[in-house]
Amino acid sequence: MVTRAVPTPFTRRVLHVLRRIPAGSVATYGDVALMAGRPGAARAVGQILRRADEPGLPYHRVVGAGGHIGGFGRHPQVKAALLVAEGHLVRRGRLAGFAAKRWSGSHSTKS
Repeated sequence: MVTRAVPTPFTRRVLHVLRRIPAGSVATYGDVALMAGRPGAARAVGQILRRADEPGLPYHRVVGAGGHIGGFGRHPQVKAALLVAEGHLVRRGRLAGFAAKRWSGSHSTKS
């Protein structure tokens, strides 16, 4: 039997922020960290999302600084296709019009 690790409060806040990113919008790893209450923890957000396995979450809506789509496990082309399906234009691994698509959300979360 495989047991799952109990998520930390920060992990729960990261996933809460992720659930709130609307279709057609993106947030950076740094944005998510800030909204989850830990500014500067972009790499930690990346690790949380890499390990998270909750079905149906819009993991593809979190991108690197400057609109770089980054990886998606070993399948960045899947991430690009999901973003394109939501109305984004991806050129050479970056979102065109990134600033206009960037979601700021609220910089506080309750969870």
